Amino acid sequence: MPRSSRQSVGGQVYHVLNRAALRFRMFRTDKDFLAFERLLYEAHDRFPGVRVLAWCLMDNHWHLLLWPSRDGELSAFMFWLTMTHAARYRAAHHTVGYGPLYQGRFKAFVVRHDEHLLIAGRYVERNPLRAKKVRRAENWRWSSLWVRQNGSAEQQAILHDWPIALPKDWLQLVNTPQTAEEEAAMQVSIKRSRPLGQAAWQQKMAARLGLTSCFRAPHRPAKAKKGKP
Repeated sequence: MPRSSRQSVGGQVYHVLNRAALRFRMFRTDKDFLAFERLLYEAHDRFPGVRVLAWCLMDNHWHLLLWPSRDGELSAFMFWLTMTHAARYRAAHHTVGYGPLYQGRFKAFVVRHDEHLLIAGRYVERNPLRAKKVRRAENWRWSSLWVRQNGSAEQQAILHDWPIALPKDWLQLVNTPQTAEEEAAMQVSIKRSRPLGQAAWQQKMAARLGLTSCFRAPHRPAKAKKGKP
């Protein structure tokens, strides 16, 4: 189940993220990256109703852009993917019993099917460029952008059409820095599971998903009074 959400809603696109525990570098070799990529294809075969729009694998975390068809489908997809990846990773690296691979349950937030979906998609696919791992985003092998540009027909088959049309200059857009406002909106949604969209739609989706707390100011512990510990 998405963090802070009662249930995932079918027909809505979700940005999904998870990190390794203690920011451990879980993808160290091409073999590690490839193993997760293959699991993503396998998860898609098991849950074909979850349409894969984009993804990017980094050293210690990953981003997915998923479009489930039915309520609750996203949770089943992500449970299988993360649990299977953790079990196979520990077995392959002979580290069974070393504790959890992931820092916790995956985070997810819903994205409106308009220009905000393009903001989220660009954020996902330009991750390695933003991290200065490549000179061009499409040069990062472990992302949907590379697959879209260079992948085989079998690899590209997992990529589903988006609910809105991708601009013809998508490659150029991904390689163009996003505005400070766009990146700030993404960070708030990632940290607080806040729906990404226009204000009225955000409020509507937050109420539907039981996420009204995502609009409250972060809790800060009260300051201790002088003279008291």
